[in-house]
Amino acid sequence: MTILKRVGCGPFRFVPFIAYNDIIMSETIPTIETAVVGGGCFWCLDSVYRRVEGVIAVTSGYSGGVVKDPSYQEIEMGHTGHAQVVKVDFDPRVITYEEILHIFWAMHDPTTQDRQGYDVGRQYRSIILFVTDKQRRIAENVKSEIVPLWPKPIVTEILPFSKFFEAEDYHQDFYKSGQRPDYCEIVINPKLAKLREKFAKRLRKDPV
Repeated sequence: MTILKRVGCGPFRFVPFIAYNDIIMSETIPTIETAVVGGGCFWCLDSVYRRVEGVIAVTSGYSGGVVKDPSYQEIEMGHTGHAQVVKVDFDPRVITYEEILHIFWAMHDPTTQDRQGYDVGRQYRSIILFVTDKQRRIAENVKSEIVPLWPKPIVTEILPFSKFFEAEDYHQDFYKSGQRPDYCEIVINPKLAKLREKFAKRLRKDPV
């Protein structure tokens, strides 16, 4: 099909017509989805997801509470209701939300209420904050799949996402910062080793 069109300042001439749908189908359109999850101290999940293929960005922060723009100190006092979480922006054409959650549940103990190891408090609870109803359904389905893998009931909360408050700068990409080599060695390194063991095909060459 052709249409009559002026080319520059010259005369009108017939040119090929490209339908809008053809443009949509032929062009590469970037797609980004977001997952918000918490499984203990956010330093750990931050370190994990930065090494996963298809992840575009990871931000540590606070969500699931009632206080606006809380500080780390307020979170640690346990009065804000927020959980330490990571916001994971990812390309669903490379990695699915379901795979993001399989990694999430493998990287922490979802059977311990309000604690991960020595980190104790509501801010360390296991939580998934779904952005869409589709994410909610996927989370429920994946949870049902992994129930047989754990000897105790899974206590992970699956709740609608509301607001996310970015944590202080010194919490971002904490593993790389080298601020707490003792914590990184004892807590984070075993998780990264588990990531390499269980999800080797999902690892990226360089962390984001």
